[in-house]
Amino acid sequence: MKRERERRGQIDIDKKDLPLGNLTSQFFANVYLNELDYFVKHNLKAKYYIRYVDDFVILHSSKEQLKVWKKEINRFLNKELKLELHQDKSKIIPLSRGIDFVGFRNFYYFKLLKKRNIKNMENKIKLFNNGRLNHEKILESFQGWQAYAKWANTHKLKEKLFKRII
Repeated sequence: MKRERERRGQIDIDKKDLPLGNLTSQFFANVYLNELDYFVKHNLKAKYYIRYVDDFVILHSSKEQLKVWKKEINRFLNKELKLELHQDKSKIIPLSRGIDFVGFRNFYYFKLLKKRNIKNMENKIKLFNNGRLNHEKILESFQGWQAYAKWANTHKLKEKLFKRII
């Protein structure tokens, strides 16, 4: 039963389901992790720290400094918040390779959409062009996608995809 709930993106708290994508989940994550924000900014004095719900990025020119901070953050999370960094997702990588954060591939001077997101929109356009999606639905999907895509360097991509709809 618990596994079934986890697959649906829910956790069981006192026999009540709490959807993980729910706004209350985001709110409580922000409240709970406020202590992490304070620790990183005031104790570690990290200048470039960005957090969105439970994802965060710290930028620094020294790989060694980032390794030290990673250990200190993991220690803090374990001791103070009874949490730990995700082993597979907690990486130290050069910004030149791009950082996956809040749905974008972020580089120093620009950001790109993830390929999966572009592919999803292309698949919807194919469905529309094959008559399996009506005009209202494709425009609704495309408008939502454009609202998201506008935050990345996607001007030519948006034009190209729009032309495939008309």
